Amino acid sequence: MNKEPRKLVFCDLGLIDYKEAWDLQKSIHQLRVENKIDDVLFLLEHPHTYTLGKIADKNNLVGDEKYLSDNKISVYDIDRGGDITYHGPGQIVGYPIINLTNWKQDTHKYLRAIEEVVIKVCSEYGLEGSRVDKYTGVWLDERKICAIGIKVGRWITTHGFAFNVNTDLKLFNGIIPCGISDKEVTSLNRELNKEIPLNEVKEKIIHHFGILFNYDQIEFKAKEELLSLIS
Repeated sequence: MNKEPRKLVFCDLGLIDYKEAWDLQKSIHQLRVENKIDDVLFLLEHPHTYTLGKIADKNNLVGDEKYLSDNKISVYDIDRGGDITYHGPGQIVGYPIINLTNWKQDTHKYLRAIEEVVIKVCSEYGLEGSRVDKYTGVWLDERKICAIGIKVGRWITTHGFAFNVNTDLKLFNGIIPCGISDKEVTSLNRELNKEIPLNEVKEKIIHHFGILFNYDQIEFKAKEELLSLIS
């Protein structure tokens, strides 16, 4: 008996407001619960935003109201795991909304696979990404290049990863990233000393994501097509 091919829908949301993307995630998650859509991977950028996960320590937001206002930074308390992180232009954010029952019902294996996607992409730029004991994410030695924070509901994922490509790292100064005070953040730009085309990096992410999560088909859909599915 032939097995159903594993399909992934990819959608590039471009630069999108955090709340708009969060609302879209919740709507697509519900469609996935109802099996009205295949697995989805959103790649996007956000305007300057700090997000605090469920276990975040508010003291890790060190920028005051003036700092937030001067830098036009929005702040959101959200329902993912993890502490505080920064999102902004030049950073590729990935929100996979996938049913883990069709892959592996194991959140730890899921996290390690997300890390492996980014490690594979880094290796294509001659950089050796790795994991650090006790911490989620991808590191270049002691420098964090990708933060990960997820939520899994009914074995379907939301939230995801934030991969620093051409990110303005100065904006991390307003927080203690992920609550880790003794390590740096970095980006592809900083490590390679040049601007990296975001579309090039997105193509590499999609390629490795497809392989690591065993997809047979990847279908590209515009944001408008997905919005039309939401009643």
